[in-house]
Amino acid sequence: MQNQTDKLTWREGGVPVSTRFDDPFFSLDNGVAETEHVFLAGNDLPSRFRAGFQIAELGFGTGLNLLVAWDCWTRSGMLGPLHFTSFEAFPMAPEDMRQAHTSFPEFNGKRDLLGAAWGGAGGVFDLPGLRLEVIAGDARTSLPAWPGQADAWFLDGFSPAKNPELWAPELMAEVAAHTAPDGTAATYTAAGHVRRGLADAGFDVTRVGGYGRKRHMTRARMPQ
Repeated sequence: MQNQTDKLTWREGGVPVSTRFDDPFFSLDNGVAETEHVFLAGNDLPSRFRAGFQIAELGFGTGLNLLVAWDCWTRSGMLGPLHFTSFEAFPMAPEDMRQAHTSFPEFNGKRDLLGAAWGGAGGVFDLPGLRLEVIAGDARTSLPAWPGQADAWFLDGFSPAKNPELWAPELMAEVAAHTAPDGTAATYTAAGHVRRGLADAGFDVTRVGGYGRKRHMTRARMPQ
């Protein structure tokens, strides 16, 4: 995978679809509700928030997960910034991100702040209550070089059947190596090989109810 912009098509309701992976960027039913169910509830957030909390993510996409988590952080009354690091091989073009954002809530102005700051090539963004880093490039190379440890992981690559590189056991091992003790991970997929990869990497893995048309999803916790 190379660092380049993905080409999109658009479905009714303003949902962008990756032509490279033939997969939508978020739920066709309700992207915000999906993020809240899978990534917030799946990581026991906001109850685990604390000063300096670090979220890491595979697959930045439209930035929807970031917007939902950032808004949740602010509404929870936390002081200081939320730290959010995302690994993205194919950063979305600014005009595509702004178009995708028209179907999202304003999140008290956060949507427009992100849209104005986004240049389409990743980087570090200091926004009110947020320190965001989007690391562009292949996560199989960039994640091993990352010095951080996440308190919570959002595993949100495209479908494992269509984007297998982002779900390989070797990458799940790197996710585990960059997870703080008692840290968590969550993903919309319940594919057996993904759950096995997480378990083999050291996570305690649980299959739970999914969002919408997905019967199951995966939660994982790193033992202390």
